[in-house]
Amino acid sequence: MEILNRKDVWRGMTVAAAVLLCAGPALAGDEGKTADMLVKVLKAGRLVVSEHQQIINDESKADKGFTPAYFETKWKEKYKEATKSDMPQHKLVAALVESGKEVVGEAQPLINRQGMAFKGFLPALWGRKAGEKFGQKTGIRLKQTSDHYRFAGNKPDDYEAEVLKQFSEAGYPKGQPLVKTVSMDGKQALRYMSPEYAAKSCLSCHGEPKGDKDVTGMKKEGYKEGDLAGAISVVIPTP
Repeated sequence: MEILNRKDVWRGMTVAAAVLLCAGPALAGDEGKTADMLVKVLKAGRLVVSEHQQIINDESKADKGFTPAYFETKWKEKYKEATKSDMPQHKLVAALVESGKEVVGEAQPLINRQGMAFKGFLPALWGRKAGEKFGQKTGIRLKQTSDHYRFAGNKPDDYEAEVLKQFSEAGYPKGQPLVKTVSMDGKQALRYMSPEYAAKSCLSCHGEPKGDKDVTGMKKEGYKEGDLAGAISVVIPTP
């Protein structure tokens, strides 16, 4: 199917209106809302990892206390802070929380390694691994993607690349997701993409000067605060 690309269609629309316009009738009420919910939960989890980088990278301490249980508590707090509501009691949210906690649990030897400063346990790494585990549990793809991807698995597919171009257009409403039903492998699926923008906390690794190496050894992208940095892509197969 062709991606909607008329700027005037999007200008001034709410997220709910975008869902209703782009998704088929059977998907607008359920899968679109589900995708939006999952993206918000994932973002809240990444914020917790981001805000605990100083603790995680403290080489003087062994036990950091950044356990799966502690992480879950802070995750729910961050979600409520961001959305002004409690984390939904939903089986898919439960699966994502379980996946995210598993990632933190498996990283305990790294997080608690004394004498090592930078651990590389970054929000993007946590988000990728949590999305992979969630996909194995549910069959739903929850992926971080960008034109400037650093991990091969985050490379945008053809659809994602086209939507990323659309997000970068001057007339596209900042922050508005794009939702559409498509045919994939002969079956219908909902595709939801939420644009992401470079926050101030991201610039130490992804900001300027472009091409310089960051703490991970990767080249900086040269982003400025507020620049489009990528998207979270969700694919929900439908019956």
